[in-house]
Amino acid sequence: MKTNFKFGEVLKFNELIGYNAEKVEFKQIFETSNGGVALVALKAGQKLDTHTAPFEVMVTVCEGDIEFTMLDMSNRVKAGEFLLMGANVPHSVVANSDSKLMLVKVKD
Repeated sequence: MKTNFKFGEVLKFNELIGYNAEKVEFKQIFETSNGGVALVALKAGQKLDTHTAPFEVMVTVCEGDIEFTMLDMSNRVKAGEFLLMGANVPHSVVANSDSKLMLVKVKD
């Protein structure tokens, strides 16, 4: 497993990733050949264009709210909510407000 963090160490989510007006920020927490956990920070109006991922994904909104579109269906997801997405599903994200997400990625 690849990580820059120590097991057992308590960390503050909001201090691990910040906002960048120029681009969407990504922070890998850990990664294995079978998936991993990443943080994403988007300023209001920033987006991730339609793409796919080779993982099943749990997208948890920890701060703010986003518009998450997959299979041509749009869902507003707010802080404290999550959604699940299958592998290789085309999807896009738009931040309705400054938003921080946690992605849990699992490869079957």
